[in-house]
Amino acid sequence: MGRTVRFYRTQDGKSPVEEFLDSLPAKSAQKVVWVLRLVEELETVPSLYFKKLRDTDALWECRIQHGTNAYRIFCFFGPDGSLVLVNGFAKKSQKTPGTEIDLAQKHRRDFLGRRNI
Repeated sequence: MGRTVRFYRTQDGKSPVEEFLDSLPAKSAQKVVWVLRLVEELETVPSLYFKKLRDTDALWECRIQHGTNAYRIFCFFGPDGSLVLVNGFAKKSQKTPGTEIDLAQKHRRDFLGRRNI
């Protein structure tokens, strides 16, 4: 029993997470895909890899560590129960950048708004 993972697409069809993955070195991208597969397949995912983002209504983060690099992919659960990946970035400091959280919230609102058309 797994969960369906899907990529958010903007109005013009772009996928911020796919673009992020394409920008990574091959080995880092492989590690990200491995973590996404865990999130997809495991009923209970260890918080090392997947946890709710504090101070947000509905955002979660996939957490990837590859060597000295830390990557995050923000996501949320859609109305159908699928996990929608909205944006990814390389984490450079302890604190998650507010701009990345704001972007994820904006993508979530866009996704949910277009679902009601």
